[in-house]
Amino acid sequence: MAATILLIDDEARLRQLLARILQLEGYVVLEAENARAGLKVLEREDVQLVISDVKLPDKNGIELSTQIKELYPATEVIVLTAYGTISDGVKAIKNGAFDYITKGDDNDRIIPLVNRAVEKANLQFRIKQLEQQVSQRYGFERIIGRSKPIQQAIELARKVAVTDTTVLLTGETGTGKEVFAQAIHQASLRRVGPFVAINCGALGKDILESELFGHRSGAFTGASRDQKGLFAEANKGTIFLDEIGEMPLDLQAKLLRVLETHEFLRVGDTKPTKTDVRVIAATNRGLEAEANAGRFRLDLYYRLSVFQIELPPLRARRDDISELADQFARQEASKIGKRDVRLTSLFVQKLQNHGWKGNIRELKNVIERAVILASSPGQEPIELTPDLLPYEMQESSLSTDPAALDLATVEQQHIRRVLRQTNGNKTETARLLGIGLTTLYRKLQEAGLGD
Repeated sequence: MAATILLIDDEARLRQLLARILQLEGYVVLEAENARAGLKVLEREDVQLVISDVKLPDKNGIELSTQIKELYPATEVIVLTAYGTISDGVKAIKNGAFDYITKGDDNDRIIPLVNRAVEKANLQFRIKQLEQQVSQRYGFERIIGRSKPIQQAIELARKVAVTDTTVLLTGETGTGKEVFAQAIHQASLRRVGPFVAINCGALGKDILESELFGHRSGAFTGASRDQKGLFAEANKGTIFLDEIGEMPLDLQAKLLRVLETHEFLRVGDTKPTKTDVRVIAATNRGLEAEANAGRFRLDLYYRLSVFQIELPPLRARRDDISELADQFARQEASKIGKRDVRLTSLFVQKLQNHGWKGNIRELKNVIERAVILASSPGQEPIELTPDLLPYEMQESSLSTDPAALDLATVEQQHIRRVLRQTNGNKTETARLLGIGLTTLYRKLQEAGLGD
């Protein structure tokens, strides 16, 4: 796709001549007679390069070039100068312009300069697109939910993201703490740096220390070469310490030193290494209570909890379950080549009635299982019905209120129990119930249990 160039000059003849030259080179050329008109073009068009005269009727071209770079950093600017105002061109470059062209320069000077400016702008536009893609994948936009508890957590995370403050994410297992950590990193000034994560409860003490801080060659048996730790890898970026409550006490002391001095010692080293990282920690434990019990350093807790965000359990945001389930269902369906998937109202109702001790992680696993069970060869749409849920979920959502146990409800509960006993064998179920198979299918349809 051809690059777009905007010419801003009040001299129509010069503007049209330059436009013709650039069009012959394959560029799309837009024109404006003053700064105000040029800025309006930039509001509605993606422009890779602006070529602007220094002397404009409504604004100085140097001031305009500075304004354009502030508003549209990926767009390059070349200024047009007269022979006596070359100093203006130099000044414009200092203020962010790509270069300048002296009026009267021939094509041997203009075209190569324009080509280089457009090439740089195209690269910056591609970087901008990649950043947008990363933001969509890891940013706050990725977090699903309109309920008040999750929106309050997102609002707090957005506010702290633009700072360099240490953050402690708390909440039950499976509430999405790493997703929040990635979003905070992506919304911070450190987003161009690395994001590294480690589960502090998944590794033994010695391995965890080496992973976090690195080691020197020969520091221990098997250490045949120097190794960088994650604090070195995360320099200029963010390190996410998941399950921080599982970290051994002596390693907690080393982590506290990093937070206080921004330096650490590799295993087997005597010279400290500097690091510039932001720490985001997460736990499903009450760290203050752990500290009072002597299982966590109180001074480290105070350092980590400068800004604390508690993520709500899924049962506290039931209004979000439908949207989350739909998103997970589409993701899982696409993995097996299915485009259409539908969640029945009874299926969603049972999801909303479940306790979700495993929170979002548990919901995702349940949806993945349901999609696999519902899939069939071909491109038929997938329909998720209650019979695709784990049996304990089907049973746990049944009514136990005697006033609600009308004859139809009791019958449906009994059919479900027999289906469970026969592992879903409908022929055997019909035999045990003493009804015909056609009757069983009709009752299953009436109960919203599908075929």
